[in-house]
Order: sequence, then structure tokens, then C-alpha cells
Amino acid sequence: MPGRRGGADRESPRLPHTTSETIAERIENLYGQPMAALEAHADTNPTGTMLAALTSSHSDLQLAERNITFQLQRLRELAHPEREIGKFEAGHLLDCARRIAESVATRDAHAKTVSAVLSSLHRTPAPPAASKASDLTTSVPPRPAEPAATHTR
Repeated sequence: MPGRRGGADRESPRLPHTTSETIAERIENLYGQPMAALEAHADTNPTGTMLAALTSSHSDLQLAERNITFQLQRLRELAHPEREIGKFEAGHLLDCARRIAESVATRDAHAKTVSAVLSSLHRTPAPPAASKASDLTTSVPPRPAEPAATHTR
């Protein structure tokens, strides 16, 4: 496949699909920490945070990639040239092919979604130092005086 390292196809046993590695690098760059630290932090707050959602999707992506690798290996074993294929083996071949298709669809869906989310997120610059913060407060114009309340009968 063009654009892939070594020219190997997506399911090559010599080169595992690296979509999850690419996503992990993008998450690490966004948060400025290694995945292990980010996953540990996300585990302490497992719901309601963007980090938890990203690390969970990354784990799902890794699982899909591992399943693709496993099912491809199983398919190669079942379809080995020296092996006879009967009704029983044919069912296993079809099952492996179906599982590969499901895992590829899962991987691609997670990769597309996580990539879109990561593309919409950006690192914010570090807050200004304490001395600059005091400069900012003095440069802000004072709030206009509010009119005094009047009491009428």
C-alpha cells in the first residue's frame, strides 16, 4: 500500500498495522505525556473526560489490531497448502474471514473517529508567569461604575 513503511500491505505479518501507534503518538503530543501516564490518569477519572474517551478508543483500536493479526495467522494455518480443506475447515476459514472483516471495520471506524477528534483539539500555550499575570491585571481597564440604585415611591 502506498505511503506505508516497507511497501507492505495493511495486513502483512512482517509489518503490523501501526494505526494505534500513530494515534498514541498524537495523544502523547497533545497532552505532553507518555501513554502509560495518561492511561493511569484517565483510570482515576474514567468517565466524562476527553482523555478517558481518547485512551478508551485507543485501547479499542489496539484490540481490533491484535484481533486482525490473530485471525490472519489462524487463516494462514487453516489454508496452509499441505492441509486438506473439508467441510469443517471451510467453516473455520469463513469464520476467520468474517472476523477479520469485522475487526478491520472496527479498526477503521475507531481510527477515523479518534483522528477527527484529535484534529479538532490543540494544545494551549502555558499560562504566563506570575510577573506577567500581574502586568495583565494592571493593563485591563477598570469596569465602568454602575449607577446607584434610586428609591422612588
